Amino acid sequence: MDAKRCSSNNLPPGFRFHPTDEELIIHYLKNQAMSKPCPVSIIPEIDIYKFDPWQLPDKAVFGENEWYFFTPRDRKYPNGIRPNRATLSGYWKATGTDKSIYSGAKYVGIKKALVFYKGRPPKGSKTDWIMHEYRLTETKHLPIKQHGSMRLDDWVLCRIYKKRHVVRVEEKTEELASPQGQLSIGGESNVSSDQNQQPLKFPRSQSLSYLLDLDYLGPIAHLLNDNTSYNESFDHQTSMGSNVIMDPNMGPILSYPNTIGLSYHQINGNPFYK
Repeated sequence: MDAKRCSSNNLPPGFRFHPTDEELIIHYLKNQAMSKPCPVSIIPEIDIYKFDPWQLPDKAVFGENEWYFFTPRDRKYPNGIRPNRATLSGYWKATGTDKSIYSGAKYVGIKKALVFYKGRPPKGSKTDWIMHEYRLTETKHLPIKQHGSMRLDDWVLCRIYKKRHVVRVEEKTEELASPQGQLSIGGESNVSSDQNQQPLKFPRSQSLSYLLDLDYLGPIAHLLNDNTSYNESFDHQTSMGSNVIMDPNMGPILSYPNTIGLSYHQINGNPFYK
């Protein structure tokens, strides 16, 4: 902890460490492999495979959401080239394809993504811990393989972080689908003030009389109110099969049951008007 505090005190105010893949290879991993000082001494040397990922943040010199380490890699088998990535309670498993790192047109390094699993393969349980492993490709910077040695690489650079949880798609869909406001039966509107300027959408399945009772028709309801009862009775009787007497000057004046053979101006001997 003293080294961590000392290194942090030497950093300028507002310092943030967000290097690119190329910068990590050229300015940090290559310098480490050649025993040269790095631009900033905030990446510690530690064998990360001796710890579980949740123990590593306390071992880091700098970082809040992601942590960087120089670590060696050992062989899984004496004569093989597969690295041993087992830890105390799990293992790191590679995922996806390797990414080639270039500096201009020069191929300088490889980036590999790994996920930490608890338990032992092949029945390990996946966690949210992610690692990006950077290694060099230039032969002169790679260690000389000694016969019988389990060391695969003297140094690789690892960036470790925990994947953040995001809101599930189902919750976002429900939030977007929830109505912002509804019209009550009594005509009171629950629509927020921000939506008062939006045009109202009338229900498709409501009758004209229901819409006339709502306040939002305003002047239209006032103009149609006088003729509503008359039109409804007229429509009702017409639908029941009744005949309507039509006066050229006054319009419809009487509806009565179907009577065949009666004159226009007289039914049962009684004229309608003189």
